[in-house]
Amino acid sequence: MKQTITRGSGNIFADLGLPNADEHMLKARLVMCVDKMIQQAGLTQRAAAKRMGISQPDVSNLLRGRFEGFSLERLLGFVRALGSDVEIKVKRRRDDEHGKGRLSLMTG
Repeated sequence: MKQTITRGSGNIFADLGLPNADEHMLKARLVMCVDKMIQQAGLTQRAAAKRMGISQPDVSNLLRGRFEGFSLERLLGFVRALGSDVEIKVKRRRDDEHGKGRLSLMTG
């Protein structure tokens, strides 16, 4: 039996054909940042929840990838509550296409 291997696009949500794939990917990456910040600060989920203004079970769900109920704005607020700055940059696309722009996240 011959198997075919297809290289992913780098966005699992797009590869699965989900709507709003860029937004889902951005949210997932923000959740990964939140997780890393919690670990680096040595916070318990309870302490992180207090800083973020949510319940400990919500932190648990968030860190398990259950972030569908959290808006992009709220996730950015969590990043700020944990001590990082958020900078939003809007720029023109490099190509001449008039299609939809993309969302991306740069961390540093």
